[in-house]
Amino acid sequence: MRKTQFLTPEERERYDRQLILSGWGEEGQKKLKAATVFIAGAGGLGSAAGVYLAAAGVGCIRLCDSGKVELSNLNRQILYSDSDIGEEKVQSAIRTLRRINPHVRIVGLKLHIDSSTVANLVADSDIMVDCLDNFETRYVLNRHAVANSLPLVHAGVYGMAGQISFLHSPHTPCLRCIFPEPPSKGVFPVVGATAGVIGCLEAFEVLKYLTGLGGLLKNRLLIWEGDLARFEEVKIGRNLACPICAKKQG
Repeated sequence: MRKTQFLTPEERERYDRQLILSGWGEEGQKKLKAATVFIAGAGGLGSAAGVYLAAAGVGCIRLCDSGKVELSNLNRQILYSDSDIGEEKVQSAIRTLRRINPHVRIVGLKLHIDSSTVANLVADSDIMVDCLDNFETRYVLNRHAVANSLPLVHAGVYGMAGQISFLHSPHTPCLRCIFPEPPSKGVFPVVGATAGVIGCLEAFEVLKYLTGLGGLLKNRLLIWEGDLARFEEVKIGRNLACPICAKKQG
């Protein structure tokens, strides 16, 4: 986290409804302004999380996605419109997020996340947000999170359902503890509003962590069943034989 900065009069007015929240105030807003958040994936989850983190005033958002906008993205990826089809996602996303909040620095990263690139992509971020659609890349993020004791907000969606948890090894299980093997691959259904619900919850976890307010989804997997309009919670714990975090957990 960068050195805490002052708020301008315009920022005080922009964030007024947050500043008057008990416990948030100027100090909480300064913490957001000083923070850097890494968002992995600029799709459905990344769109919702990115919009609300930018609107809240996170100082720097490092948004990583190597894809281009496709017509089939537009039912759920609210950072884009028809005119963006064929363009690099991060370039379009930068324009949209800067329109939402010009006070936020948006860094677009067009590289694929793998073991050779992850450290440079994440750089000095204070927290990582998993907005990905595949577990192979999620496992790369998870390994980096464990090795560097970085918090990772994990989420996933399928159809009308979604899941989210706050992972911060060794204080919580890592992603590999919860999902030792990746689920089956392939194209899967997603209702756009599902990604909106879960992406907003990811933003919420990040904001709570950075400001120090509220309780985080540590050791809990929150499941949204959109078809039944119901949340369920599953307790999760460390796997002492986990090949990724067991040694670090001690």
